[in-house]
Parts: sequence; C-alpha cells; structure tokens
Amino acid sequence: MKQLFFFLISISSIICCAQSSDELNIRKVLADQQACWNEGDLECFMEGYWKSDRLIFIGSKGVTYGWQKTLDNYKSSYPNRTAMGQLTFDLISLEPLSEDFWSVIGKWTLNRENDRLSGHFSLIFRRLGQEWVIISDHSS
Repeated sequence: MKQLFFFLISISSIICCAQSSDELNIRKVLADQQACWNEGDLECFMEGYWKSDRLIFIGSKGVTYGWQKTLDNYKSSYPNRTAMGQLTFDLISLEPLSEDFWSVIGKWTLNRENDRLSGHFSLIFRRLGQEWVIISDHSS
C-alpha cells in the first residue's frame, strides 16, 4: 500500500511540473507577442501563431483562415505604430485540454494616443515539437 501511495504521489508531481512548464512556455509566447507588438513589429508578433493555412482567426470581421491572411489583416488594420499603440494582455485562465493542447482566456487592452480599445480573447495553443503556437484565436 505504501508503494502505491508513493507511486501516485510521484506521478502527480510529474504531471504538475509538466503542466507548470507548459504554462510558463505559453505565457512566454504571449509576453513575446506583447513585446513585439509594442515595438511595432507585426511579423515578430505573428511568430506566436501557427504558420499554416489552417490557422483560424475569428474577429469582428468574421473568420480568417491562414497565417499570411491574418498578418495581412493586421497590417491593414494597424498600418503604423500610432495605430498599433501599446498592447497589454491580462490572462484570466490557462487550462490544459490534453498533453498537446491548452486553452487560454484573457483580456487585451490597446492604449493609443487618442483612444483606448479593449476586448477579450480565447486561444487554443498546440504543442508542435518543442514549441507552443496559437492555432485558433477568437478575439472580440
């Protein structure tokens, strides 16, 4: 019985630590995106997304498929640093869905010279090799 107890404790601590490491990596992707945005670098910002035609972005204009089309939409909506302003993320929930998928819910705020915009987002992250990337983004 003692062996079973110690086995279960060991497995629990391994699972806990793995999730913690995954969460830290996902938080880093989002922190890097925020930094890239605030430097006015949309290509760098897009590094957090899955570079695939199967990337899904849902925003006020509807559904967009694909990394390049999503980047093009960002460039159209935010043509310069003034339009981009300063972005902050407030993460509300990070939850594992499986070993290779996580759900993230948060709030975004964009402070610009003459206004302030904000909304919420839900993201699905997927582990691809050693990297975590956003495969689905629903921002409002």
